[in-house]
Amino acid sequence: MVKLVLLHKADSIYEDEPDVVYDFPLSYLKAVKEAVGDWIVYYEPVKAGPRGYFAVAKIQTVIPKPGTDGRFLAMIEPGTFLPFDREVPRLLEGRPMEMSLTEPDGTPKRGGAVQLAVRRLPEADFARIVNVGLPQELEQIEASRYDPTGRELHETLDIFERPVVERLIRRPYREVAFRRKVREAYGYRCAMSGLMLRNGGGRPEVQAAHIRPVESHGSDSVRNGLALSGTLHWMFDRGLISVADDCETILVSHNKVPGDVVERLLVPDHKLVKPDHRRNAPHPDNLRWHRENVFGRALTGDAVPWD
Repeated sequence: MVKLVLLHKADSIYEDEPDVVYDFPLSYLKAVKEAVGDWIVYYEPVKAGPRGYFAVAKIQTVIPKPGTDGRFLAMIEPGTFLPFDREVPRLLEGRPMEMSLTEPDGTPKRGGAVQLAVRRLPEADFARIVNVGLPQELEQIEASRYDPTGRELHETLDIFERPVVERLIRRPYREVAFRRKVREAYGYRCAMSGLMLRNGGGRPEVQAAHIRPVESHGSDSVRNGLALSGTLHWMFDRGLISVADDCETILVSHNKVPGDVVERLLVPDHKLVKPDHRRNAPHPDNLRWHRENVFGRALTGDAVPWD
C-alpha cells in the first residue's frame, strides 16, 4: 500500500465527490491501485491563491467508470473522509510540504511532478501535512476556546499524543473536527431558524447535525452537515423536519409539529440559510437520503421539547 496526494478541482471535467468517489484517467491506475486500503490527501489549487491540502480519506476499492472508456473510480471508504480544520498551503515558509516537489536546496520544483494529479506521498510528508491541517491538540483547542481556564479540558479529555492514523479514526476527535467545520461554514448561524445565538461566555449555541448519520454510511464532510439549534437538531434527527428536493425548502411533518411551534422556530420563508461558501452546501444525495429514510417516521415516545 502507498499513500497519495489526489488533485481535486471543483470545476474539473472529472466527476469527483471527495467524500465518496475520485474520478481519474488510466494513466494513474497503477498508483491508485497501490493505494487501496491506505490514506490519501486531497489537494486543490486555486488561481487566486492555492487552497492547498484540504482533507484526508481512505481508498476502499477501484472500479472502471461505467460507460466511460479509460476512466476509473476510486471509491472512498465510508466514514474515513475528514476535512482539515485549517487548509494547508503547498508551501510553508517557502518550502514545499512534499519532498518530491522540493529541489536539493529546499526551493520548490517547477513543472514535472508538480503537474501530476496523483502523486505518491511518503509517510513523513503525510504526517507533516495532517499535523498542520488537523492538529494533535484540536480537542484541547476546542475545549478551551470559550473557557480559557481549561476547566472543561481537564474534565473531559485524555491528554496524550496519538499517532496520526489513530487520531484520524478516533470518533471523538472526528466529531470535534466535524463540528468546527460545519459551524464555521454556516457562520455559527442556525440553517433553519437563521439565529446566531451565543451563551454568556460567547460559546455558539448552534450544533452540527449529520444529515446522513455516520452509522448509516454518512461522511464527516461539511456537505453532510447542517448547523442547527438544539431543538431543531432534535427534530431533524427524529424526522419531524427535512429539506425538499430543491435543497432549500424546509419540510415539516405538520401532523406531528404544531403550527405555532413551526412559526416560532423556522425562518419566515421556510428556506434554508445557506453556508458562506457554495462548496459547503448540503449535498442533494444526503438530503434525499434523509427525506427517504428519516423524514415522517413515527416517534418512539420521546418527550417533545415544546410541551
